[in-house]
Amino acid sequence: MTDKLPPNLLKLFAPRPPLPYYPPLDKDPSKRVGCRVTGIASYVPMLKDYDPDYVPWKSLAEKRKEKAEAKRKKAEEDLQKALAEYDPEKDENITGDPFNTLFVTHLSPELTESDLQREFEIYGHIKKIRLVRDKQGKSRCYAFIEFEREKDMRAAYKDADGLKILGRRILVDVERARTVKGWRPRRLGGGLGGREQKATNANSSYKDRYHDRGYSRHGYSRRDDDRKRSRMRSRSRSPRGYRDRGDRYRGRDRSRDRPRRDRY
Repeated sequence: MTDKLPPNLLKLFAPRPPLPYYPPLDKDPSKRVGCRVTGIASYVPMLKDYDPDYVPWKSLAEKRKEKAEAKRKKAEEDLQKALAEYDPEKDENITGDPFNTLFVTHLSPELTESDLQREFEIYGHIKKIRLVRDKQGKSRCYAFIEFEREKDMRAAYKDADGLKILGRRILVDVERARTVKGWRPRRLGGGLGGREQKATNANSSYKDRYHDRGYSRHGYSRRDDDRKRSRMRSRSRSPRGYRDRGDRYRGRDRSRDRPRRDRY
């Protein structure tokens, strides 16, 4: 279609003249010899001792992962070492009969042995109270109370849970270190409750003895609870008797409100 264009536009489509040839200044292209391409296998042994202080580069995510892994391994080693050294039977601070001992926690830091004596002597004669303290002498907010009789300890176990002392509601439990086989404290990966810890079968076996017999912490049997529930259901399902009584009383009130007619 360009042949239909006018001459002034055809000039715009005209090809340019070819570039002039100039000979190279150094060598003729036909006589040049380039670099020979060879492998690098012969140079690999030289790289072994090239930079002995070189440290491979690692990303921030890899460094964090290695740090976390090293921390986890160290914690695992410390835990295994502490487990090997843990033996409550050889602890000089743990004495007395374990089946007569009550564990009390969530205590106030200001609480003393005399406060515990005053609150728990109502359940029976107390043989010894040990309030656990740290190296600075500050209370660690838990204690062990040894009773003269196991019967008194069970009474305190069932009744004192949730008792409020110096503004704090306490928790009570049996001593498990010497009574439950395989028991481990919280610092060694055991214990009850907590954010992520769950009670194992070994940890909860002592408490199950009371529940298997049908008794709750407050001393009432499950049969009594079932009777109370069935009694409440029967009352809620048959309110007709109360309704009839109400209608009867309303009828009496109406009869009293009516004006009496004179007989004469």
